[in-house]
Amino acid sequence: MTTTPTPEAEREDVPVLADAPTTPVRRFWAVRRIPAALLAALVLAGAGLLLYDVAAVRADRSAMAWRRELADALATRPVDDALIVGGAALAVVLGLWLLILAATPGLRAVLPMRRAHTDVRAGLDREAAALALRDRAMEVSGVQSVRVRVGRTKAGVRAVSHFRALDEVRADLETALAAGVDELALAHPPALNVRVARPPRKG
Repeated sequence: MTTTPTPEAEREDVPVLADAPTTPVRRFWAVRRIPAALLAALVLAGAGLLLYDVAAVRADRSAMAWRRELADALATRPVDDALIVGGAALAVVLGLWLLILAATPGLRAVLPMRRAHTDVRAGLDREAAALALRDRAMEVSGVQSVRVRVGRTKAGVRAVSHFRALDEVRADLETALAAGVDELALAHPPALNVRVARPPRKG
């Protein structure tokens, strides 16, 4: 006896994301708690001190000495004075630093991975990726030691081979590491830069 599958059963057999468009993968944004906390503390302290001084003046008390001196200095010093220029330069540098922090993602140590589901984001630490590639490289015959550094766009591999021809070792390393990079499932796989050398001679 045969049964005709219902439309619901047919939909269950089809992968949900089979024909779904590829979701763009972006870098992880840093929370940046320390710069935000420092800036908030500075603004709060400055605003509180200024508010207290204004309230004191309204209560027929004299303004704080630092505010009187600052007002006198701003009124009497020329624009090209060294202190004025230095303060303006410091303000510009701090402003640019805050703008850069606000406009850049940060978290350079986390590499975004491919998204198999639209509601799930995953990332891989650079050190973990380098360790995984190092283990892959150590499986290649002839490799004595390996150093791996993984960046956003490139993965530098420095291997030492104590036997076999260097070209053969390099070719096997490139093949093994290419498979390793693919297994990492990174959204932007880094390009491999493999170098193989002989161990230094003693004496």
